Amino acid sequence: MTETRIYLASEEDTIALGRRLAAALKPPLVLYLSGELGAGKTTFSRGLIQSLGHQGAVKSPTYTLVEPYELPGVEVYHFDLYRLADPEELEFMGIRDYFTPNSLCIVEWPERGQGLLPAADIQLQLKYANSGRELILTSATAAGDALINSLK
Repeated sequence: MTETRIYLASEEDTIALGRRLAAALKPPLVLYLSGELGAGKTTFSRGLIQSLGHQGAVKSPTYTLVEPYELPGVEVYHFDLYRLADPEELEFMGIRDYFTPNSLCIVEWPERGQGLLPAADIQLQLKYANSGRELILTSATAAGDALINSLK
């Protein structure tokens, strides 16, 4: 298990870190994003998803629960479980079908789906710190270790 802390002074830093991670990732991969409302989870996701080739806007899938992106070489599924009333709702939407050998699954508010989500390769926790954010990256697999080590 590897843990790294990174200070992000601005929204641009958060997007840039998403881009750096995108350059090094290889599917399949599961990322959990945690943090208070407005901490930068969707901003980080935007940098990552756009760096993988998505040309349009990246919005939080708060009401749809998942936003799919078919990109060259990877299927990206961006989940936001903030409004999930019961983890069982994930069963009804076929949650297991999203976690494939060619997918990158980015899950905001993963604690709301506890027990039904696959384990994360990396957990990213964003916290308010001074006028910026502190990002704590914690790996749980060898793939997660490799990705975090690529950032150093």
